[in-house]
Amino acid sequence: MLYSLLSSFVEIFSFLNVFKFLTVRTGLAMFTSMLVVFLVGNPFINFFSSRKMLDPIREDGPEEHIIKKIGTPTMGGLLILLGLFSGVLLWGDLKNPYIWFLIFIVASFGALGAYDDYKKIKNKNSLGISFKIKIIWQIILALIGIGIFTLFSDTPELKNLYLPFFKNLVINLGWFFIPFYVFIIVGSSNAVNLTDGLDGLATVPVILVASCFAFISYVTGNVVFSEYLLIPYIRDVGEVSVFCGSIIGACIGFLWFNAPPAKIFMGDTGSLALGGSLGTVGIITKHEIVLAITGGLFVLEAVSVIVQVISYKLTGKRIFKMAPIHHHFEKKGWAESTIVVRFWIISIILAMIGLATLKLR
Repeated sequence: MLYSLLSSFVEIFSFLNVFKFLTVRTGLAMFTSMLVVFLVGNPFINFFSSRKMLDPIREDGPEEHIIKKIGTPTMGGLLILLGLFSGVLLWGDLKNPYIWFLIFIVASFGALGAYDDYKKIKNKNSLGISFKIKIIWQIILALIGIGIFTLFSDTPELKNLYLPFFKNLVINLGWFFIPFYVFIIVGSSNAVNLTDGLDGLATVPVILVASCFAFISYVTGNVVFSEYLLIPYIRDVGEVSVFCGSIIGACIGFLWFNAPPAKIFMGDTGSLALGGSLGTVGIITKHEIVLAITGGLFVLEAVSVIVQVISYKLTGKRIFKMAPIHHHFEKKGWAESTIVVRFWIISIILAMIGLATLKLR
């Protein structure tokens, strides 16, 4: 909105041309979303605490969680979304269809997560919406978003899958692109949700992945850089970097309150929305495989749960002491801060590998 307003005065005040630069608006979006979260954070936490909007601690989880984390408010994802939307709506080009695809996914998945959190708070347990119902709704919302994206997008790369490390290896998915995109969005959403189990554990990897894709979307939308890097050029996709900047800023602001010991948890409201948005960014930029690399920690967490469930159902034995895998290390006696920092280090390494794929072709 503010970007559109300032653009209308460019002919009168030429210095306003600076706001046409994506790098400037990405930085402003990041700063705006971060500032909003900083300013609203304490009143938000105090309000939720006074209303007893507390996170129901998982009864079968690590014992020390019941002692240390009980009484901590949840639904902090609303704080993240407030900051994110502030940055995007103020500094994004609202005529860009990619922005509206992302806004729909974030808003709808955030609403689903908020309802899940509300049920947990109301029933005073960690069950919330049943897993099957949650997955069904995620698939429906992803399909609606993809339908909107397909209707308004004119990119010829829509059905293509580009593989990193290869110059010209492209797979045309045909109409299989629909279930593939659904898998990416839903899978990414749930992977981030599973990772969000320790203070700050999911927040920093989200910042890292969003930072990578702020750069990726910028170069993908720039014909010169895309030709140099031998990646597909997609017109107008650079605007996604403004959205990624808003994610970074909102998450940095939230980390201020979520760093150990957390004053608030993001809950499913934040994790489902952020995960779904990262999956959507990967689809829009046509870097789905790179998303799996940069977000490898999320993949690891999700795979650990899948392996645990399959092993228990087939053999009656558990491979890990507890899943997701960060709880396994807690059960082994690792301190929470040790797990979080080491997982952050892994995320940094994976982010650098993901960015390296842009040049190694």
